[in-house]
Amino acid sequence: MNYFSSDFTLGILGGGQLGKMLLQETRKLDIQTKVLDPSPEAPCKIGCDHFEAGDLMDYETVYRFGKGVDLLTIEIENVNVEALRTLEKEGVTVYPPSGTLRTIQNKASQKLFYADHGIPTAPFARYAYTSEIEDSIANGGRSLPFVWKRALFGYDGQGVKIIRKQEDLKGLPNVECIAEDLVPFKNELAVIVARNARGEQKAYPVVEMEFHPEANQVEYVLCPARIAPEVAEKALEVALRVSGELRHIGLLAVEMFQTREDGILVNEVAPRPHNSGHYSIEASYTNQFEQHLRAILGLPLGSTDSKVAGVMVNLVGAEGYHGEVVYERMDEILALKGVTPHIYGKKVTRPFRKMGHVTIVNPDLKEARSIAESVKSRIKVISK
Repeated sequence: MNYFSSDFTLGILGGGQLGKMLLQETRKLDIQTKVLDPSPEAPCKIGCDHFEAGDLMDYETVYRFGKGVDLLTIEIENVNVEALRTLEKEGVTVYPPSGTLRTIQNKASQKLFYADHGIPTAPFARYAYTSEIEDSIANGGRSLPFVWKRALFGYDGQGVKIIRKQEDLKGLPNVECIAEDLVPFKNELAVIVARNARGEQKAYPVVEMEFHPEANQVEYVLCPARIAPEVAEKALEVALRVSGELRHIGLLAVEMFQTREDGILVNEVAPRPHNSGHYSIEASYTNQFEQHLRAILGLPLGSTDSKVAGVMVNLVGAEGYHGEVVYERMDEILALKGVTPHIYGKKVTRPFRKMGHVTIVNPDLKEARSIAESVKSRIKVISK
């Protein structure tokens, strides 16, 4: 099929920053695009050929949108899977497939998938309602501490809480959830895998993630991860296995824990371009967004090698600020060596909202990390 400078239309469900960066790659290849997002002012609006505002969880909205495209992909997991399933039956190509997405959407289903396929993950229990956990603790079925995770609609650290005492359960939504053993670990790692419909797979290097202690959001992503080669090999092997077992098509970000004994446990996955792969825009031969396009269109997968070491710094809204966004001291970070900012186009900031990121490239990872610290200390995302 001729995708380039043709009538072929790629549909994207979700119009946030991931979609915006994906659209930059479709522009390079002159691929026609259509985007659906709930917000009339979504970041994708300025970069696509056709934009629609609509509810991603509404069956009819997603179905109608999908009937108007040749291939449908996502930049967010929270979409109506039943509509995708119907579209597939009617001949619309949907990547990732609806069955894969259904498994991944629900964290409990994800964990059960790992258990059923012998994929290493932290021990867990599934609950229909959060209230059931208190009974389990009282009857000796659940010990403290553990990690509570809501099964549906959690994102960017929302819907996750460490429970150290029973009182920590107070105020949590009474929803389907999992209680996961709190695993002592050395590092949080991630591997992005590209897989096409022929089953061909390529993995990016293992990255290391450093998290904000309060917001439970990634603050820094370092590539390559500062781990032993044998640990990296193990992480890559697990990530490729997860992608293969899921029969995923497109990009799959596999987030993992490196235990104190250097074991690898899968935490969760995301079936799309991911925050842990943003460094690739500047640091890799093929960035993750171009790779996603290659995978879903059945084009040759690009090189996942890095040209240079890279560190990504997330730009999130500062605490105490709500309203029209202002980026302070941007000129100072632009004066630093190897620094490239990406501003997502969200006009309103709030505490810990992802507003952009900055990539630092340098032949020396240690130097890149030092510059990243300087970037983090200088730039502030506040409001007027």
